[in-house]
Amino acid sequence: MMIAAMMLMSMGAFAQNEVGQVTLQPKVGMNLSTITGGALSDKKTKVGLVAGVEAEYGVAENFGLSAGVLYSMEGIKYSRKYLGADATIRGDFDYINIPILANYYLVKGLAVKAGVQPAFNVRHKEKYEVTANGQSISETEDAEGVQSFNFSIPVGLSYEYESFVLDARYNIGITKIFKDADEGRNSTFSITIGYKFAL
Repeated sequence: MMIAAMMLMSMGAFAQNEVGQVTLQPKVGMNLSTITGGALSDKKTKVGLVAGVEAEYGVAENFGLSAGVLYSMEGIKYSRKYLGADATIRGDFDYINIPILANYYLVKGLAVKAGVQPAFNVRHKEKYEVTANGQSISETEDAEGVQSFNFSIPVGLSYEYESFVLDARYNIGITKIFKDADEGRNSTFSITIGYKFAL
């Protein structure tokens, strides 16, 4: 991603924003998330929804600052022993994310972005799926010890065409998810489609 950005920067920057203009962008998309670190075995990617709205202020012709509010369904899938049998466990951790980003437009329509993202946990569930003696058992309970606040560093690219914006973003988890664990941080890749219009 960085190599591609450096190559495009050599082509020069083109005007993208009107200075002083505020735009709004409702968006919806998909998360691919997991948890980095920790002692969990057989970790798998969990698919979830992300949706919300972002606003951007044109600071310069090729530079803007944006902030948003996104509902983000994150978490993990993994395997372990439960009730004496092999179990698949899905951790559902939903957040209200507040991305604050700097957007640099390399060429018309194409932007690289990076910033900070505080987030607040609004749901934390664990679902156990166990198959034993030919029977399937499913049980859902609250995940214990999940911190209410989370912080990550989002980096990504977006491309705008006729007011539609395709955004690919990776959120690097900084704070740990669980209060009593030294490891375990969110790692989420998001792809969204939005519609951008001026206020």
